[in-house]
Amino acid sequence: MSDQPRRAGARRPHKPYRRPRRDPARIAAFEALRAVDERDAYANLVLPPLLRKAKEDNEGFDDRDAAFATELVYGTLRRQGTYDAVIAACVDRPLREVDPPVLDVLSLGAHQLLGTRIPGHAAVSATVELARCVLGDGRAKFVNAVLRRIAAHDLDEWLERIAPPYDKDPEEHLGLVHSHPRWVVSALWDALGGGRAGIEELLEADNSRPEVTLVARPGRATTDELLTERDAEPGRWSPFAVRLADGGDPGNVPAVAEGRAGVQDEGSQLVALALANAPLTGPDARWLDGCAGPGGKAALLAALAAERGAALIASERQPHRARLVERALAGAPGRHQVVTADGTRPAWRPATFDRVLVDVPCTGLGALRRRPEARWRRRPEDLEGFAPLQRALLLQALRAVRPGGVVGYATCSPHLAETQAVVRDVLREQPAEWIDARPLLPGVPELGEGPDIQLWPHLHGTDAMYLALLRRPLDT
Repeated sequence: MSDQPRRAGARRPHKPYRRPRRDPARIAAFEALRAVDERDAYANLVLPPLLRKAKEDNEGFDDRDAAFATELVYGTLRRQGTYDAVIAACVDRPLREVDPPVLDVLSLGAHQLLGTRIPGHAAVSATVELARCVLGDGRAKFVNAVLRRIAAHDLDEWLERIAPPYDKDPEEHLGLVHSHPRWVVSALWDALGGGRAGIEELLEADNSRPEVTLVARPGRATTDELLTERDAEPGRWSPFAVRLADGGDPGNVPAVAEGRAGVQDEGSQLVALALANAPLTGPDARWLDGCAGPGGKAALLAALAAERGAALIASERQPHRARLVERALAGAPGRHQVVTADGTRPAWRPATFDRVLVDVPCTGLGALRRRPEARWRRRPEDLEGFAPLQRALLLQALRAVRPGGVVGYATCSPHLAETQAVVRDVLREQPAEWIDARPLLPGVPELGEGPDIQLWPHLHGTDAMYLALLRRPLDT
């Protein structure tokens, strides 16, 4: 080799083109994020088939790879607001001008750099390889440059840079630190009733990975049977609940595969139990689940009704969701029927039922652990769209129950506009007795001042389910 210095203008030897290395886990995570962005899909629905395809197409793709892809998707979605602010500080254009697929790759890289223990150089290298596979070499160079800027600081240092001090703007500070939209922080804070410690605990709980909770459907399965599963633990509050502490695949549990047990958050189980145990005057033979899809509460209610000789009608307006209810109720004991009907335009006569549950459509702010994309998808104006439907469903439920019977109004949102405000508004039009629901959940702490119940992820380990129990007066 010559010792002479390279002549000015001489060309460097051309490097042969190297094909990018395909990482099936990262590619599956990217495709899931694209589906969430492009089609408003839910990660919990689109990711499983992507992982199954990755296993079919890639020899050696195992459970660890699937778990890694899952962490990439959910971790990125949960922290999206924080990562967007970090990325915005590292690019020379408004974030809206960055192509969405590029932004998804950058977000995946930001999560690996700031939210995992992957070494920085490995996170950058692997994400650039992903960019080469799914974006091309040109845009991969942009990804590389941005990720190297992100890697210059850890998460705490970035939060100091992008978040205003708490005492200057507490809602914006909490929103960026805990990755929630400002309006969601404000709504949750109002529902909690103030205090910094509580809201921080709640926001952090929203960012935690939820346990998989099973329900042993009475008469068909027992908790003892479910507790034989690996790493299974008893539920905290529901006598029918079992938690899979390792987050295992519930589809591998025989009782779940056979429909004798199901996947159901413990808060959802408690709502059904409280309605079933609420005191009423008169017969207890006809129950209605007025918003039954996808069928978890209906299956539990059907089993509880069967133990008393009662019959359940499960009503669902959407035909495809009604089919899910039928599947959940297949093989259930006792008398039950699934009908496709609009609860605001009842297909039954007034004063027909002894117990009625309406778990109404809502913003879903109580299930942000399970559906983290919802926090970015929802807008404050969505409340205006849900409000008339929620009031109409509760009003018709009170008319469907007989005098002396009980209605349960439930929603998976703690937003006051979807909980207490709805109940108070409807009671002005259709008077009923607001029953204290707290004694119906013995052993469950911190249920509030009553008479309604608000569950919380940080206090109870459940979704933030709300329940109000209303008894129709005998003289109506």
